[in-house]
Amino acid sequence: MNTTFPQLLLEHAARRPMATALREKEYGIWQSQTWADLADVVKSLACGLHQAGLQRGEHVIVVGSNRPRLYASMLAVQSLGAVPVPLYQDAVATEYIFPVNNAEVRFAVVENQEQVDKLLEIRAECAHLANIYFDDPRGLRNYQQDGLASLSDLHIQGQEFAKHHPDFFETQVASNQADDVAAMFFTSGTTGNPKGVVHTHRSLLDRAKAGADFDHLSESEEVLAYMPPAWIGQNIFSYAQWLCCGYVVNCPESAATVNIDLKEIGPTYYFAPPRVFEGMLTTVMIRMEDASRFKRAVFAFFMDVAKRWGPARMDGQSIGLWGQLLYGLGNMLIYGPLRNNLGFSRVRVAYTAGEAIGPDLFNFYRAIGINLKQLYGSTETAVFVCLQPDHEARSDTVGIPCAGVEIKVSAQGEVLVKSAGLLKGYYKNPQATAEVLTADGWYHTNDAGFIDSHGHLKIIDRVKDVGRLKGGANDGAMFAPKYVENKLKFFPHIKEVVAYGDGRDKVCVMLNIDFEAVGNWAERRNLPYAGYTDLAQKPQVYQLMLECVEKVNADLAADALLAGSQINRFLVLHKELDADDGELTRTNKVRRGFIAEKYAVLVDALYQGLPEQFIETAVKFEDGRTGSVSAHLRLMDARTYAPVGHAA
Repeated sequence: MNTTFPQLLLEHAARRPMATALREKEYGIWQSQTWADLADVVKSLACGLHQAGLQRGEHVIVVGSNRPRLYASMLAVQSLGAVPVPLYQDAVATEYIFPVNNAEVRFAVVENQEQVDKLLEIRAECAHLANIYFDDPRGLRNYQQDGLASLSDLHIQGQEFAKHHPDFFETQVASNQADDVAAMFFTSGTTGNPKGVVHTHRSLLDRAKAGADFDHLSESEEVLAYMPPAWIGQNIFSYAQWLCCGYVVNCPESAATVNIDLKEIGPTYYFAPPRVFEGMLTTVMIRMEDASRFKRAVFAFFMDVAKRWGPARMDGQSIGLWGQLLYGLGNMLIYGPLRNNLGFSRVRVAYTAGEAIGPDLFNFYRAIGINLKQLYGSTETAVFVCLQPDHEARSDTVGIPCAGVEIKVSAQGEVLVKSAGLLKGYYKNPQATAEVLTADGWYHTNDAGFIDSHGHLKIIDRVKDVGRLKGGANDGAMFAPKYVENKLKFFPHIKEVVAYGDGRDKVCVMLNIDFEAVGNWAERRNLPYAGYTDLAQKPQVYQLMLECVEKVNADLAADALLAGSQINRFLVLHKELDADDGELTRTNKVRRGFIAEKYAVLVDALYQGLPEQFIETAVKFEDGRTGSVSAHLRLMDARTYAPVGHAA
């Protein structure tokens, strides 16, 4: 698209000024903002930032949840030819130091007091950081630091400037070009410092339009924006495609009200990583376990009906008269109310991405009538590389290349991508750029995969993570840790998994229980516990985990390629893996190498066959305090199975 984000804003404001652009829930009431109102706010903020000294090409960090004035701030920054850099609002203060200094940031726009405090904490280490603007003034009345001001004050100053320079804003917007830098996103940094991924207006809008055309999105869509704006996925769905299509973006009141807000809005277009869908399913299963015996029996019966006919029905296949009758009854009694309870009663298209989703989890949602599909992409590709057509959604592929994308697989099995949505480069990192972008325009994804006979892309794992077992009965067998981890994470009682096996004679895993799900399970069995650590080490919980592990082993035994990846031993960790402790990225991806070093004593104990191991771990609390958690962890063996087709 030969345009820019601010130019699209002005087009919507001119063509449909009174149409709703954004909604924000405040004090339990949804407040709407029209395209004309939004354009006025953006104009005032842009003029205010110009007066404050923001220059073309400068970087401005934006930190906070999805809020209309933060969206307006990004548009205002782009209107002046500057570059917004969204950062994760849940990051600790020290995580901001590198991106702020790397991008030589002078200006910051933040949501509230929490973010102000974090930036003031690191200000002494960030020589350029001079101006901090906040949206929510609560708690900030007595703050007197230099350069600290509210967006409301900036807005008023900008209005005054605009009165005396009526053509300034429109002239600035018109002077921007599609190939100008539009935004920079810092990668999650599973190893080393994060890298700034530079995108232009053209690269982001090209992919946004390709995705919109693929699923016939229009200005009538409703979207709930609840994931961090710093994540490229949320940014594409609630910013790039929002301005491309002109639909309505709804901002929930808080993270705690998302489920309620989801039901109130009833989005037609929905996006979430697998972890969110896992959490929803866990909640459903917990509620059903607390239901009466009759309700559980009805639910189980109709879920069997859904599994038998639901996916085929979603794929447009005939399910026969009997299947239609049973599914229709199930839809009236179970599936319809369940979709409504989840907030999916109006969803036309739902996507998941970021991590592989378990086949049972994927099929559950499609079975109950939700058009859940997978897509494939990354920050560097502006998300949209592959998408699944409505009637070709399968759990083991990520779809077909969408418009404008070429894919090839290298001799080493790595997926390479070429499209107009590729990054311009990594900021101040030409070496890293050269490692991923070839001279003829191909991007190295670092994902291992292949194109199947139907033209769909199948991702196995990260290239660097796909390994081989060495020694023992499975010597030379392929080991794909993420595949094993995702199969275990389907179970509602398991929240996180870290699998090891490359270069070793067997596969071992460390588990996190889902505290809510296992806590509910324990309470129904009158099993007392005193917190996560105590519950995780209960013999009964280990038996529950063993059953899950052995079910996964039975499934793996049926896969000729990955039968050797069956789990031999496991343990349940004494604490939940946490981004604040460095164990997960801000997008909740496991930092497998870091965890292996941090818990080396546990990894060694698993492979040495020890029955028990003491561990003490430092932890960081949300208020900044530090402490430690210790426990004697049990280590348990699991049954493995002969590959299907081989003698036991």
